[in-house]
Formats: sequence, structure tokens, C-alpha cells
Amino acid sequence: MKPLTSTRSRVCTLATVMALSLFTANSYAGDDLLAKAQSVVAAAVKPSPPWDGPTTGPKAQSDKTIVYVASDLRNGGVLGVSDGVSEAAKIIGWKLRVLDGQGSVSGRTAAMNQAMALNPAGIILGGFDPTEQAAVIRKAASLKIPVVGWHAGSKAGPDPKTGLFTNVSTDPIEVAKVAAYYAVAKSEGTAGVVVFTDSLYAVAVAKSNAMADVIKQCKGCTLLAVEDTPLAETSTRIPQLTTSLLQRYGTKWGYSLGINDLYFDFMGPALASAGQKPSGPPTNLSAGDGSESAYQRIRANRFQAGTIPEPLALHGWQLVDELNRAFAGAPPSGYSTPVHLVTPENIASDVGQNNIYDPANHYRDAYRRIWGK
Repeated sequence: MKPLTSTRSRVCTLATVMALSLFTANSYAGDDLLAKAQSVVAAAVKPSPPWDGPTTGPKAQSDKTIVYVASDLRNGGVLGVSDGVSEAAKIIGWKLRVLDGQGSVSGRTAAMNQAMALNPAGIILGGFDPTEQAAVIRKAASLKIPVVGWHAGSKAGPDPKTGLFTNVSTDPIEVAKVAAYYAVAKSEGTAGVVVFTDSLYAVAVAKSNAMADVIKQCKGCTLLAVEDTPLAETSTRIPQLTTSLLQRYGTKWGYSLGINDLYFDFMGPALASAGQKPSGPPTNLSAGDGSESAYQRIRANRFQAGTIPEPLALHGWQLVDELNRAFAGAPPSGYSTPVHLVTPENIASDVGQNNIYDPANHYRDAYRRIWGK
């Protein structure tokens, strides 16, 4: 007679089957995430689609003076948007003042107070959180002065809670996810990642959290650290931090994900001094603005592999259009630009020699038609 299988043997067999099932499920989950990452990245590097923004809206409101309050004009993204606002303001026929917050809360407070003293028709916040200047924004609301923002919150669109008529931005969470998916796809699901953020800005925290979440979902990836480093202090902090991270993680540090290109302005020399190859590792990618210096690095494949740029001039035109809607008593347009990833492979076609990402989707013509200009 064949002996009965022991209870212990049955338990061991069951445990083995469960372990194998769990391993298989995790493998499939990893495969699914890698496939998704590859698909998302492939879509993000394609050329910009035709204009998918607003085609109707109020005609140009006349005789307006607006103020652009910049968080810090040393930031290439903030500066690029101000140039777009200036270009659009001339076309629509408005006067523009640009004030520089100089990278500090006190500087932005002084600039906002100066803006209010000019008694403008509208104010644009260039790259800082409206809650920081809540008192001035409440005063603007009491005087019926609409305030719009660029990168002035953790989401695009209207934000009545903070007093913004609307916040112009590519969806920051989707931008962050694409950056993280790039690390997953490029590493084939094995990335060791350091995320750089600045907790002074709500949008930065939202982006770094989204990047970290994607990396945590990748079974073969490792989230090494989330480094909270103020953007205004990158020139002094990043070189030393880079050296420290190399000592701490060595070859495990395969990818850097920044909420802004600015971190990588000062990382390259420290990496070069440590003998790291310009092409990586670490492979550096920004879920940021798309600065001129970033494009130079990507074009040369030196210490930055990609950026997810904002179409800065386009956003400048959209900010002017959103203010025009506010002046006319119309609702915001609700438009958010699609996510686009610039890498060494597509930079020649996507970014001109002037190192500006300016989608060839004829947005200027679209806004001119709306305004009757």
C-alpha cells in the first residue's frame, strides 16, 4: 500500500506552491509596470501634436496693465515664461511690468507689495506657491484684481482655495510620473534612484512624491533617497551633496530625478571630479522646466539625459489669455499642455539651436484669432 503523505509534507508543498505563485504574480506585476513605462516613454518622446488648446474666447480687453512677479529670474523656466508673457502682451496691446522676487520669501513679498502699489489690472505669479503670499492675494481679490499663476500650485487649472483664477502648467503629476517611468524603462526595471525636491513649494513635493511612488511600485527598483534641497541654494549645496551621495551609494546610484533642471546645473563638476562618465551613471533626468543649460547638457549627453520641458513661451501666451478671460468675466480655458520628454535622441528635432522648446503647433495664431489680433 502506498504510504499516506504526511501533514508536514503537504504543508511544505502548499507553501512552495504559494511562494511560486507569489513570485509569478510579482514577476507579472513587474513586467506589467515595465511595459507600461516603456509605452508611456515612447508616447512622451513623440513630436508635439497639432494645437489642442482653446479656439474660442473673449476678444482682447483694452487698456490693461499687468504685472509678472517672478519667483527668481535666475531660474530659466521662470525667465522663459516672462519672455512669453512679454511677447503676448505686446500683441494683445497691454503694458507689462516684470518684478523679480530674487529667490526668497522676503524678496517675493516685497515684489508682490510693489505689484499692488502699481494698481494693475491683473497679476501673474511666476513659479511660487500662492499660499506663501496669501495676504496680498486676498487684498488683490478684495480689489477685484485677478491673479493667475504659472507653476503656482500642485495642479493645473482654477484654484479658488488659494485665490488663483487659474494655474497654468502641464499636469505636474503626469510630468513626474513620466520622469520616473523613464528611469524604470531605461534601467529595464532595476533603477536605483535618488529624487531631488524642494519642500518650500507644494508643487515640488507633489512631483517628488509622485516620482517616488512610481519607483516604489517597481519591484526591481530601489528608492535610495529623497533629498530636500532648496532650489535657491543649489549652487552651494549640490556639489557637496553629490559627493556625499556617491560615497553613500556608489554604483547603486543609477538615476537622479529632479523636480527642476537647476539641480543638474551644479552636479556635473562634482561627478566629473569623482571620475563619473558624462553619460552616466548616474543618469540624470528632470521633471522640470526645460532650461537652456539643460538643453546644452542633453545635446552633448553630458550629465543630463533628459528633461520634461514646459513650453515656456506658449505658457506665457496662455497666461495672458487667461487674464483676458478674467477681465471679460469669462471662465478659465481649462487647457493643460501635453507632457513631452526631450532626450539626446529627439532634441535635434524638438529644440532649436537657441535651446528653446517651442512647439510647432501654431498656438500664436490660435490666440491671435481668439483676441481678434
